[in-house]
Amino acid sequence: MLQRLRNTTRALLLCGLFCSVGLAPALASDPTGDWRVADAVADIRVAECHGSMWGAVVWEKIPGAHDKNNPDPAKVSRPTLGMAILFDMKKKPGADQWDGTVYNAKDGKIYDSSIKVAGPDRLEIQGCLLGFLCGSETWTRVKGPIPSSPSNSPAGTRATPNSHMAKAGLSEPAARTAVPPAGMPNTVGQRPTALPAADPVGDICLLPEIARLAH
Repeated sequence: MLQRLRNTTRALLLCGLFCSVGLAPALASDPTGDWRVADAVADIRVAECHGSMWGAVVWEKIPGAHDKNNPDPAKVSRPTLGMAILFDMKKKPGADQWDGTVYNAKDGKIYDSSIKVAGPDRLEIQGCLLGFLCGSETWTRVKGPIPSSPSNSPAGTRATPNSHMAKAGLSEPAARTAVPPAGMPNTVGQRPTALPAADPVGDICLLPEIARLAH
């Protein structure tokens, strides 16, 4: 009996060891989440939308920036917060790499691009214009990975956007302040309670620019 218990314990320990080793590459290879760009001026949220990876600006060091370098005059005044920059990046077979295109707001150009997971907290991105003039940089993880967007679920079984964002540790995409319902005054001497700072972007798969293209 004692020998059997020892064998069982050993088997469970070995299983735990190998299972944890097997899960580590899976976690390390997930590119979803929020990533800070190399010069730390913005965070890019990467998410899977209908089978491809997409990315959008979700935080800026200096708020209120606009897409001033866009060659399209109609877009130069659009805010860069919430703007898509990674487009339709598809998984490369046999590698932790996704290939697609990237929009560089610094020069207003679109490049062929790839993202590659270089570790649990590092994402390498490379872009090339017309097959040359290539450059690369490394982004650092600040949040995530995040769960799949409800927009990826079959119709009728979708989770609500709020529950999706809650699971990801992200706030509902709208800044709000908690106030009492109409007709119910505040407690005397008590000010309305401010809710935690809201995530201004939320689920990027639901952004009009990405939702229109990702299908």
